[in-house]
Amino acid sequence: MKDPKVSVREAAEGDLAWCLATDGHLDEAGLLPKIRAHEILVAESDGVPVGLLRFDLMWSAVPFIAQLRVAEAYRRQGVGQALLRTVEERARECGSIAVLSSIALGSDRTATLGWHTAMGFEGFGVVDGMFPGEQAEAFYVKILEP
Repeated sequence: MKDPKVSVREAAEGDLAWCLATDGHLDEAGLLPKIRAHEILVAESDGVPVGLLRFDLMWSAVPFIAQLRVAEAYRRQGVGQALLRTVEERARECGSIAVLSSIALGSDRTATLGWHTAMGFEGFGVVDGMFPGEQAEAFYVKILEP
């Protein structure tokens, strides 16, 4: 990691406004239960939130990264990697051997695809037409080393 001042913690209810502004997909009714379930991680630099990783637990043990956001000024500095490492640790604690993720296709997703590849994810399928008017979604898995 390039920036040793980055730390990762669970989101707290006091982070709700920041999570709402950063997540961009869920409203308060969707985010608050995720915060209470400890399924949102926040990366901080010098005490300021700079990244968010929201995940769902598939089969009660396998994290599925539903949202990963890093403030533009902090990209390519290891923030996403620090968030991923933390969710991987939690996956191992739950007995999982993998972390799942997906990427919406159809727009310029080169950086997102490159990050997934660099972090050890491998593609395992694409779903197209899951919802009317939605882009195809490519799914990825990262098998965790013990």
